[in-house]
Amino acid sequence: MSAISTLGGLLRGPLISRGDRDYDRVRRIWNGRIDRRPLAIAQCKDVADVIACVKVARERGLLLAIRGSGHAVAGTSLCDGGLVVDLSRMKGIRVSPGDAVVRAQPGVTWGDMDHATQAFGFAVPGGTDSEVGIAGLSLGGGNGWLMGAFGATCDNILAADVVTAEGKFITVNAAENADLFWALRGGGGNFGIVTSLAYRMHRIGPTVIAGAVYYPLDQARDVLARFADFAHGAPDPLTVYPCLIRLDDRTPVLCMAACYAGPVSDGEGATADLCRLGTPLANQLGPVTYVAWQSSMDAARPAGRRCAIRSHFLAELAGGFIDVLVENFSKCPSRHSVAIVEHCHGTIERVAPEATAFALRRNPYHFELIAFWDNAAETAANLEWANRFFTETSPFSTGEVYVNSLDEGEGERIREAYGVNYGRLIRIKRRYDPTNFFRCNQNILPASE
Repeated sequence: MSAISTLGGLLRGPLISRGDRDYDRVRRIWNGRIDRRPLAIAQCKDVADVIACVKVARERGLLLAIRGSGHAVAGTSLCDGGLVVDLSRMKGIRVSPGDAVVRAQPGVTWGDMDHATQAFGFAVPGGTDSEVGIAGLSLGGGNGWLMGAFGATCDNILAADVVTAEGKFITVNAAENADLFWALRGGGGNFGIVTSLAYRMHRIGPTVIAGAVYYPLDQARDVLARFADFAHGAPDPLTVYPCLIRLDDRTPVLCMAACYAGPVSDGEGATADLCRLGTPLANQLGPVTYVAWQSSMDAARPAGRRCAIRSHFLAELAGGFIDVLVENFSKCPSRHSVAIVEHCHGTIERVAPEATAFALRRNPYHFELIAFWDNAAETAANLEWANRFFTETSPFSTGEVYVNSLDEGEGERIREAYGVNYGRLIRIKRRYDPTNFFRCNQNILPASE
């Protein structure tokens, strides 16, 4: 009996194979640049389905990829010729407001999470796109609008349920399988398939001060230099992302996107100086529901658009970097592309690098250029722009990269993602996955004997 026939008889969820009517639709992921053809896609309904997938894949020697929302830019949730364990139907959420804890399955997106937790006046620090899945973001670290106030997403993980490479179901937390608990908080999908996560929630909303102030591109150098001074004294609840973007009419601008994760009355004062860094074109900062702000960038990042990301961390917003940033962005071949500088300060930087696998705590600026384009014929030009931009900003890098921003073909940078924690991670990888069964990811090779 074939592996597909065997697996099909074990699953409650659908198993989509080549030739099935829905195959091409189901195999699509967020990044339209990635086109891979797995042997089959198992749309798991429960943990038993996940265990069956792992056991059959091991027995039959199938390559296995894990998909939550399918949002990873590198396309690691999709493989050629193997089995995709699709967790997107596992969407259970249980909010415990008395304990300030929420438990959720890996098919939950941040939009789902925010909807559930905001009903009780809470939130979990997440990312900046409501369509991103909770699992991938959490396991890679988790930068977002609440990181200054409450830390990275992984800092708020309390426990996880995991299916190991042997097909065993285990619980991990600070007391049980503590080494794996440490590794999951930043180490990505290298150690097992996470089937649920428990998070600490925080009081926020329903209204926050958020939005953006827009400046002409010819003011960008001066505004960013002033922002660098402002950032030194920014309060923990205020997270600001200076972004170079193009408006719908293709006008290039500097967008100072911000969110204040605290009382509205405090946020109005804390964000006021963002309007005084130059002469704004527009000021859209103001009261908005947290849920609305969390989904405000979705339209600019639709599923199916082609994408490439290049990134690194910076110790400071130096004048030389700002010059290179503005000059290279002005040459962008696509109006959809953006260049972002995330200010990572406050609670996220006060966690010790060795406290979790996510070590990138000491350099406050995460630079990320995102090339977006629609037509396949534009691929070469956009990749060339992204690579040149990355090369010219590299002299300012600290030599670190956020693992969730690693693109296809950047696996050689994996050590940059973990720094002082890399040695411990490869030892834990050997303990839980010595054969590197889970390798469709930003892969950590197991330590040798």
